[in-house]
Amino acid sequence: MVLNVSNNSVFDQKRATLVREMPARLEPLITAQEVEAEKLVGWVQLVVVGIWAMLFLIAPRPVDAPMSMLLEPVPLALFGYLLFTVGRLYLAYRAPLSRSFLMLSIFVDILLLLWLIWSFHDQYQQPAAFSLKVPTFSYMFIFIALRALSFDYRLVLITGMSAAMGWAGIVLLVLVESEPDIITRSFVLHVAGNKVLLGAEFDKIFTLLLVTGVLALAVKRGREVMITAVHEQATGRDIRRFMPGDVAKAIATSEQAIEAGQAVERQAAIMMLDIRGFTAFSKEVEPRDIVSMLTSLHARLIPIIEAHGGVVDKFLGDGLMATFGAVEPSDRAAADGLRAMEEIMSEATAWRKDLNENSVATKVDVNGALTAGPVVFSTIGNADRLEYTVIGEAVNLAAKLEKHNKVECTRALMPAASYALAKAQGYVTTRSPADEPDLRLRRHVSGVAETIDIYVISK
Repeated sequence: MVLNVSNNSVFDQKRATLVREMPARLEPLITAQEVEAEKLVGWVQLVVVGIWAMLFLIAPRPVDAPMSMLLEPVPLALFGYLLFTVGRLYLAYRAPLSRSFLMLSIFVDILLLLWLIWSFHDQYQQPAAFSLKVPTFSYMFIFIALRALSFDYRLVLITGMSAAMGWAGIVLLVLVESEPDIITRSFVLHVAGNKVLLGAEFDKIFTLLLVTGVLALAVKRGREVMITAVHEQATGRDIRRFMPGDVAKAIATSEQAIEAGQAVERQAAIMMLDIRGFTAFSKEVEPRDIVSMLTSLHARLIPIIEAHGGVVDKFLGDGLMATFGAVEPSDRAAADGLRAMEEIMSEATAWRKDLNENSVATKVDVNGALTAGPVVFSTIGNADRLEYTVIGEAVNLAAKLEKHNKVECTRALMPAASYALAKAQGYVTTRSPADEPDLRLRRHVSGVAETIDIYVISK
């Protein structure tokens, strides 16, 4: 027997599993959502009380007694509910409300609302059955709906069941306080007078329970979706730390699904950086010291790259590769890359000095190379694992030039053609004439068939 499970079913299973096995790091995020929900509930209820008060003030009263108006049943009920609502709103802003307090507040909400409804027959000097026809009953549904904002279906169920039981209690109280003939089977007498039609009251109770059940189910599913969304948001935020920001943005804003093989050709600059003497250093120190050194270097260099519009493409052990104008097209990629390289070399000198002063290392330095030219910015991998990368001769040449620093006894090199392109794109040197980059003609670079002219960006 073969079972065919739809994509929706698989999603529901995964969502249910996530809810049951929610990572501990997500609990503060969920709690924050619940806290904000309780604040919103408080404000909505405050608005409701204000509407009730306004309606009462504009409604005609059977007795003209302005001086004693505040002592009438309805104003007293409204005032009591106002105090409770303001108090709960105040507590919601001070700290997360406990589950027991929320339970208590639900019962108080319903009791105060029922008291308000029951007060109408005294307020207007009518039989007890008069309270059953008060339109304020419809606010029961508002109270139930407000609980949905907390994304807790249990609170919805408690509110709805409390409202249904409370209304049943009101009906019973009416029957106890009324004449034996208060019950009627005539819909006309019920509507036109103060007779009680049990079927109508049953409809109200049934409607309360039905709305509660449907809303609780919706909230339960909504909470699962919320937890899934919060998890994906947190996971996405963590994952974005492992990729360049511009790449993450490109993925998030893509109108079509990202697939392997997608590519675009662009004019870009490629920067290769590497730590000279790293191998010898790593043999002399503990692994934690190696990580600490790399972290301190990256903390200095990455902000410089990003400040000049560059993107760290990948970390290569003790080195890294950065691109300018590959992820997002730029008409000044070479110029930006050269400015970044000069600043990086200066910062690397300060970094090495700090290491020496702390006796961490004495024989390490940063080598670099910068090239510019056409590259292909593409996705590689398969359906389950994708990665953005940059492919082109400029990438290969940058890697070879970085290693060529050992031959030239330099720190940073750049092809003459790329240097000329940087100047054409607006690069203006801030160096003194005596400190101009050294041009070395027709250099043999390992892995490059023809000789090339190179500029020494840093010695």
